[in-house]
Amino acid sequence: MTVSVALFTSDLRLHDNPVLHAAVRDADAVVPLFVQDDGIRRTGFDAPNRRAFLADCLVDLDAGLRRRGGRLVVRSADVVAGACAVVAETGADSLHIAAGVSGYAREREERLRTALGAVGCALHVHDAVVTALPPGLVVPAGRDHFAVFTPYFRRWEAAGVRGTLTGPRTVRVPDTATSAPLPTRAEVTGVSPGLAEGGETAGRRLLTSWLHGPMADYGTGHDDLAGDATSRLSPFLHFGCLSAAELVHRAREKGGPGADAFVRQLAWRDFHHQVLAARPDAAWADYRPRGDRWRSDPDEIEAWRAGLTGYPLVDAAMRQLAHEGWMHNRGRMLVASFLTKTLYVDWRVGARHFLDLLVDGDLANNQLNWQWVAGTGTDTRPNRVLNPLIQGKRFDPRGAYVRRWVPELAGLDGAAVHEPWKLTGPDRARLAYPEPVVDLAEARARFERARGLG
Repeated sequence: MTVSVALFTSDLRLHDNPVLHAAVRDADAVVPLFVQDDGIRRTGFDAPNRRAFLADCLVDLDAGLRRRGGRLVVRSADVVAGACAVVAETGADSLHIAAGVSGYAREREERLRTALGAVGCALHVHDAVVTALPPGLVVPAGRDHFAVFTPYFRRWEAAGVRGTLTGPRTVRVPDTATSAPLPTRAEVTGVSPGLAEGGETAGRRLLTSWLHGPMADYGTGHDDLAGDATSRLSPFLHFGCLSAAELVHRAREKGGPGADAFVRQLAWRDFHHQVLAARPDAAWADYRPRGDRWRSDPDEIEAWRAGLTGYPLVDAAMRQLAHEGWMHNRGRMLVASFLTKTLYVDWRVGARHFLDLLVDGDLANNQLNWQWVAGTGTDTRPNRVLNPLIQGKRFDPRGAYVRRWVPELAGLDGAAVHEPWKLTGPDRARLAYPEPVVDLAEARARFERARGLG
């Protein structure tokens, strides 16, 4: 009997999974394996929200495999040691894994290739599992990646996304493959109280709802903070509960301006992955250094983290992050601009805080979006500054989003809710809300001087 191993990483799904599809096709039996990687824990990437969501994903994946006659095998170890132990126990002669773009993923792949080769087990690495298009598939002449999104998007659209694969009908797992108990969300402490449910089942349910309703208005409504008109599919994409390729195809099947705008966001995700694949050091080093000499004011940084800056829209977004482990995309742009350009604090401080809380804390998208906003990344307008007052009037004009997340301001109307410091007398005295940590005009002038703009 031939045995293969499907080593799950960021592809925790049965539908349209090239890794599982190939492993089932190529052997008589397959070991669906997930290793709770000690290396991930040592990097500090194993944050409570993602650990809890991951537990949901693994429980759901195991249930789906059991409906097909199989089961998920879980180990807790160094990923290479764990995989090699399963290969030895089952006599597997091949192991399948999704390609990754981070430095850690590439190191993992090389270590697996060396260790498995020593015992006669072939390693098969599959592209376009985590992204819709493989990083490096489309490149400009003479370069290894696109540094500007628009020309990348034109080539991305022309290249075409691979077809989708059906999930396996049956999965036969060898009896010799033993498993540790599945982790559960209940075991994790420090989880955001409003964290969404994880797993492929929940993701596909949300996807169906999105495709048959809200997506139609996404083109015009995606920046409406109070309307919450985004898909909220990013956590499921991050963990691979949903396939980016399948999302592209199903959105295009529905068609319309909303679908086009949604597909464009999926292309942005691919864009950041191809940048990180070509420049792994961009996870922590400036992609385009600007000579910044960042400030470090502990009180201002803590006010930003706690949602107590005195700027209601910034504070609302930061409190949403703390409560849900997720934040509206417009909010992410605003709070990142406020930290890096208004407070002039190193983008890495913000990126680390996001990774501590975001359930969709993806290294490529998180770090490169932070760099984009900070002006050290791929933004063609690196010195733009988002004004929280203008953003509030434009994207939360009636103040509903602010009142939802900043209850101290719940009694104020749409105009006052964005500038509560303008209240006077007893009205201001009764308001348990801080004064702004910085004057916007002074902060902008400071930033422009630092960047040599004035």
